[in-house]
Amino acid sequence: MISTRRMAAALALAAGATALAAPAASAAPISPTATLDSLAASSIPEDRRAEVPTVTQQLNGLNNLYELQQLHQLTDLAAPVTGLLNA
Repeated sequence: MISTRRMAAALALAAGATALAAPAASAAPISPTATLDSLAASSIPEDRRAEVPTVTQQLNGLNNLYELQQLHQLTDLAAPVTGLLNA
């Protein structure tokens, strides 16, 4: 049979784990790009930060470049069909 001390220790451990997990469950999710933005901005003088694009802006620019490349592939396929270019 489980002793009273062991039962109390198990209950205390479970209560402690629950107390530690509760704040983490209610905390706002962490954004990796926002964290990178703040880390990158911390090394740039404050009066110059507006001149340097954030990590998020740079990643968005790469995404736009990818979309442009996808559009280029589509137009390359459609151009001979539509007669825009000589085949």
